[in-house]
Amino acid sequence: MSDNNRRRIDRVQDEDFLGGIDALSDNDVRDRRAMCGDLDVELSYYRRMLHGRMDLIAFEMRRRAGEEEQSLIEALPRILAEGAYTASPGLPSRQLSIEVPNIPSQGHRVVDKALDSDFVARLPSLEESELGDIQRFLQEVEAEVSRQRRTVHDALDSLQEELIRRYRDGSADPDDLLSSG
Repeated sequence: MSDNNRRRIDRVQDEDFLGGIDALSDNDVRDRRAMCGDLDVELSYYRRMLHGRMDLIAFEMRRRAGEEEQSLIEALPRILAEGAYTASPGLPSRQLSIEVPNIPSQGHRVVDKALDSDFVARLPSLEESELGDIQRFLQEVEAEVSRQRRTVHDALDSLQEELIRRYRDGSADPDDLLSSG
């Protein structure tokens, strides 16, 4: 399978993505950095969507335990505004876009299954065991997306460091950015 037919995350996770980085052209390094930036926005979006679903399940579990008085619909604005899963220790802070990224069409990935689920509409009628199963599934998917995002951040950092090294040692000309932009 050609590199262009592989998913972006698979390309970034491949050890060859950063192997021989010093032999890549400046434009290739910049293109890889841009791809990682786009992928970071996409993965961040997935995480926010997963966190919203986890927050809804956590609320429903608290409501059933008698810890919440409002219905899910009444509490929805508060749930989504507060978000219990907003902090992610260990991930570097990055400026996030609030726009919905241009995400490739949904496929058969686990994250697609997690985000395509209609469980939100069925939430009040789900059995306790189903809630627990969905909660664990969402947590596993979120952990995988977070792991992928860390990999993307590491690649972004390496690509950025390579460009900085080139500018410092004079092997890359910053003026090339103006003529190619």
